[in-house]
Amino acid sequence: MFIPSLDVTDPSQSALKTTIGYLGSVILENVNIDSIKSLIQETGSTLYWAKADNVDQAVQLWDAGVYKVIFSVDTYSTAIANNDLNGIPEERIAVQGSLNSLSHLTQQQQPSSFILEAPVGDALTTEAVHQFAKTVRGQLLAEGGERRVIVNGGSDSLVTLDAIAKLNVVNLDVVVSAAHLTAQEEEQGKINVGQAYLASAKTDRADGLFTTMVVDERNTALGLVYSSVKSVAESLKTGQGVYQSRNRGLWYKGATSGATQSLVRIDYDCDGDALRFIVKQHGAGFCHLNTRTCFGADIGLGALQTTLQSRKENAPAGSYTARLFNDAKLLRAKIMEEAEELCDATEKDEVAWEAADLIYFALTKCVSSGVSLEDIEKNLDKKARKVTRRPGNAKPKWSEQSEKKEEEPKKVAVQEEEQPKKEEGRIEMMTYDINDISAEKRAELLLRPIIDSSEIINRVTPIMKDVRERGDAALVDLTAKFDRVQLDCPTLKAPFDEKLMQLDPETKVAIDQAYDNIFKFHDAQMDRDTLTVETMPGVVCTRFARPIERVGLYVPGGTAVLPSTTLMLGIPAKVAGCSEIVIATPPRPDGSVVPEVLYVAHKVGASHVLLAGGAQAVAAMAYGTQTVPKVDKICGPGNQYVTAAKMVAQNDTSCLVSIDMPAGPSEVLVIADKTSNPAYTASDLLSQAEHGVDSQVVLVAVDLSDDELQAIEDQVHIQATRLPRVDIVRQSIPKSYTLKVKTLDEAVSFSNDYAPEHLILHNDQPEDLLPKIMHAGSVFVGPYSPESCGDYASGTNHTLPTYGYSRMYSGVNTLTFVKHITSQHLTADGLNRLGDTVMRLAEIEGLEAHRNAVAIRVADIRK
Repeated sequence: MFIPSLDVTDPSQSALKTTIGYLGSVILENVNIDSIKSLIQETGSTLYWAKADNVDQAVQLWDAGVYKVIFSVDTYSTAIANNDLNGIPEERIAVQGSLNSLSHLTQQQQPSSFILEAPVGDALTTEAVHQFAKTVRGQLLAEGGERRVIVNGGSDSLVTLDAIAKLNVVNLDVVVSAAHLTAQEEEQGKINVGQAYLASAKTDRADGLFTTMVVDERNTALGLVYSSVKSVAESLKTGQGVYQSRNRGLWYKGATSGATQSLVRIDYDCDGDALRFIVKQHGAGFCHLNTRTCFGADIGLGALQTTLQSRKENAPAGSYTARLFNDAKLLRAKIMEEAEELCDATEKDEVAWEAADLIYFALTKCVSSGVSLEDIEKNLDKKARKVTRRPGNAKPKWSEQSEKKEEEPKKVAVQEEEQPKKEEGRIEMMTYDINDISAEKRAELLLRPIIDSSEIINRVTPIMKDVRERGDAALVDLTAKFDRVQLDCPTLKAPFDEKLMQLDPETKVAIDQAYDNIFKFHDAQMDRDTLTVETMPGVVCTRFARPIERVGLYVPGGTAVLPSTTLMLGIPAKVAGCSEIVIATPPRPDGSVVPEVLYVAHKVGASHVLLAGGAQAVAAMAYGTQTVPKVDKICGPGNQYVTAAKMVAQNDTSCLVSIDMPAGPSEVLVIADKTSNPAYTASDLLSQAEHGVDSQVVLVAVDLSDDELQAIEDQVHIQATRLPRVDIVRQSIPKSYTLKVKTLDEAVSFSNDYAPEHLILHNDQPEDLLPKIMHAGSVFVGPYSPESCGDYASGTNHTLPTYGYSRMYSGVNTLTFVKHITSQHLTADGLNRLGDTVMRLAEIEGLEAHRNAVAIRVADIRK
């Protein structure tokens, strides 16, 4: 077997860190504590080896997550003599030195691994080395497992596949530098990682295949398959589950069914004649019967996790399960209650029962936060790597509570019982009267929540730097990290595969209708005529539009289906004549693009679809990568990280990119008078309230009586309780407010000061108010103009300025994707007439070269 070594300071080796990480043990070179922590965070591996010059440094490495620390013989011998390594399992220690120095270690000084400093050729031919290896391999570890002898000929040592195989016969492993490895099938002067890994494997099958057990991250068996050298090499290269079909050649698991696998690790069994693939299983499961395993249904914690994940997505609105997932206070109360009951339990059956209850609610918390059992186990692995132990004392808060337990029994449970009553109460907005509030309070009502962007920018900046420096490799790594999707290539290039954008007829008709309306409205906006003005005889000035050549369009999503945003961004870019349209959208769990989004991308003529979201997608479009074209402008909505990334890119003069506008939470302001329909008004308020808990919803009630306002409030409550997203509305509506005013002029004045994203007019003759509207992203006029139509298909654009930015920004439109160029053409007579003015102004400003450029011409004209 071979062990790869990785020099983290060598940029040429960084491309292989993910690939060799799949093999488990990797010896790290030129690392420090910070770089190791960063690497473990990036790859998730806790099987790295690293060198230490002393025991203190070794402890730091172990605590950082390093599996095995490598000592020199002298350092190790001194540490043993001083009892500095007491309590450290021998499996966590390797020692490196010459054959002579390693041979003199006593029986009490035996580590788990001996790294022999010797040329590979000498190790192959020296009998003393072979005998040493045989002796070492025959001594099992105290905790179980065998000891290893590993030949290290140095980073410049060229190791062949034949040498790996021959060394294995004489009980020797070998270190191979990542500088001499490649994931490609062939590369001059390098050996393929997959071939190297299987060079020491053996099989008794006539077809040369290796029996392979496929397990998930928790070591649950999914199924039995076969592997070949070629399939293992392909799997390591792509980071996916790839096996060898006995009838059909390479088998890319899930390529047709969507039940793909992300590779976690590959290893041997103890005899080296069977493989184990550890994978993250996507889709319905491993089995062709659409079950997760070929051995029946999950049980225990795995089954509970699957159940909770399903309940999170499908729990009926208002149900107890839905409340657990959406009410953090209720869930916290249940966890604390069950923890206390577990602590109070004494009998075996009682302890087991209460522990199961606590695990249920703890796992509900995890699923609610997107944390899986596999994530938990990774953190347990990291904690297990530590050798420094905490004192074990409880925090004072809990020590004090323990002492007061008898005085305050079941306090947490009481809080939990009160919570449902509060949650099941009326869903209503706050109410203010313009005549009863101060000028300061009115100004406060105009404010949005303050967002501190500094911390977000600090998180976004290193992500963007990574993409700028490593390009596609960074995109693949970051998508695996944040979206948990392992991609082979982060982009799709036009023409797109028709199989990837198959839609049902009803959906296709709906998208096509929306496309036609949006195209018609945006096509009418195009500035196709040249503006020509003769400012004075002989002086002609013009202005003409030209498309921004390369644009990047950000479409949020992943698991969501957002063809509407793709339409709203792609159509004006197409109308404007942008020659390159790049659409970025997060991939689905199986690594594919939402077919509705890809269909729209095809219709608008996109050249590339980038399978990434977040700051990494913005960085890829801003800086460009190996497969993502660099763009000149980035448009589209997104979360706070996307917005921060767009701002960082715009402020980085080295990438020369602009953006459409800043963005914040969705918002609506509704002006309603006595003629308004309470049900319609309430539905418009709720259409924005369901976007998120931070949505901004304002009703300006014009001269409504208490009964008339009550009718709207009743409809808000009634309609809200019927919504699937009622738990979000329960949080956003109470933060929203109604402002009572006497006149439409007061209503319009407040609206203009608020500058909403969406303004909806529910009043008599609403079109008469339009001339008075100074600030709004988009206006919806009258009872039959719901905001939803603008969101999808009326023709206007739904990518609009929020947070009060409609004071100075327009929503996305055709002119977002063009810029205007001016020209001037002067005749000799025109320059003669204008020359004296220009020369005098240049003289005043002290710019002699400017004055001279005119003077030299005027002198010729006036001869």
